[in-house]
Amino acid sequence: MTTKVLAIDDSRTIRNLLRVSLEGAGFEFHSACDGQEGVDIFPDVDPDVVITDINMPKMDGFGVIDSLRGGPNRTNVPILVLTTESSDELKSRARNAGATGWIVKPFDDASLVSVLRRLTGHVS
Repeated sequence: MTTKVLAIDDSRTIRNLLRVSLEGAGFEFHSACDGQEGVDIFPDVDPDVVITDINMPKMDGFGVIDSLRGGPNRTNVPILVLTTESSDELKSRARNAGATGWIVKPFDDASLVSVLRRLTGHVS
């Protein structure tokens, strides 16, 4: 069974880096260019894990977490925050909103793949 990842980031470069890294590791990769698009396509993608940036137009990462944890598509799917932000205050806010984990950019491919496999239980 292939693990589906939904990556939400307004940076095309980051989306491309994630695509190369995750598809290379055997994940099925889907992406959105802002929080609103990510929340909108979530039900169609039905991902096993979500990766979201914090600072994005239309809807930020906190809005994504709030929408996925409390909206009509309420889910317990793991949500990883991937951002340049590293303050304890923001990490705490994300955790309290329902984020599963926090990774600071730039990310290490092997570490990210390892975390995703651990979170989804899909070890290969």
